[in-house]
Amino acid sequence: MPRSLSEGQQRLVFGALVVVLVAFGIYLSLGGWGAGSDDEAESGSEPASASGDESGSENVAPPSPIPTTAAQNMQVMDWFPFSEEEFKAAAATAQEFARAYGTIDYAKSPEDYYAGMQELATDDYAQTLAQSSGASARWQDMAEQEAVAEGRANIEAVRAFGDDSVTFVVKAQSITEGSDGATEDLGEFAVTVSDEGGEWRVYDFQPADAGNLGDVPTESGDAAGD
Repeated sequence: MPRSLSEGQQRLVFGALVVVLVAFGIYLSLGGWGAGSDDEAESGSEPASASGDESGSENVAPPSPIPTTAAQNMQVMDWFPFSEEEFKAAAATAQEFARAYGTIDYAKSPEDYYAGMQELATDDYAQTLAQSSGASARWQDMAEQEAVAEGRANIEAVRAFGDDSVTFVVKAQSITEGSDGATEDLGEFAVTVSDEGGEWRVYDFQPADAGNLGDVPTESGDAAGD
């Protein structure tokens, strides 16, 4: 039969166990088995996934919102290819051309009548203008009446514009001299002007309802009334 420990021996064994448990607790608190892992983490490279995320974030640009302008601060003229003064100069040419179209003196030659428009037109259009059935027919009609008429014109709207051209809608009329002072409304015309070296010239003129959206005409293009 095994011999039981005496009371003194039991106290000695219990004391030894306490010492071992305390020592083991101190070992764990100082790093214990995890110390090797910490050393490896300090000396080794970072995990591939962390490295990948970090490099990916470096290549992604931060958001860059475009600036916006409040409606009351919008500069409308900045949206057009021309300044306000250029628009006015172009409109003046279109308006003067339509005025010249309505101005006729039967006592003068038809060439004088065409000249008032030709000096405002591009070279190509000036050549075809004299052959225009619309302009020549108007001259014939007024000459038969032995009429002297003063033309008037007014810009009604902008129909189209490009990098170097503008098409205006122009209302024109003729006021015949004489006792009755008859007024003839000639209607609305689409007048396209182009910028030629800083000078505006007409290169198309026709009734507004006939089209004319600002396309450059061919050399054989006709004037108003064709």
